[in-house]
Amino acid sequence: MNILVKPLISEKMTRLTEAAAEPKLNRIQRHKGIELKPANNRYGFIVDKRANKIEIKKAVEEFYNVKVIDVNTMNYSGKAKNRYTKAGFIQGRTNAFKKAIVTLAPENVIDFYSSI
Repeated sequence: MNILVKPLISEKMTRLTEAAAEPKLNRIQRHKGIELKPANNRYGFIVDKRANKIEIKKAVEEFYNVKVIDVNTMNYSGKAKNRYTKAGFIQGRTNAFKKAIVTLAPENVIDFYSSI
């Protein structure tokens, strides 16, 4: 069973990942002397629906050679989509999938774009 289907590359996940790579203070925060919080260092993956958190953790650690601290999973069921068109009533379903958000140790980084 191949546990990791693909990395989750969306705007939200990219924002989380970039914030972990380059944390910055804005002008007001620098003026007030606010210290920077440690970055979350979180990455998203689409995984097999039958995989549990322990299997996901092992798969990410083996494939990317990093230390995983935490794994959060979410199941998305296929929702029914119905609509009216000129041709008539169309019925369908969206794909069901499982998403895993993986938190890495602060010294670890995964670069999805290195092979492009």
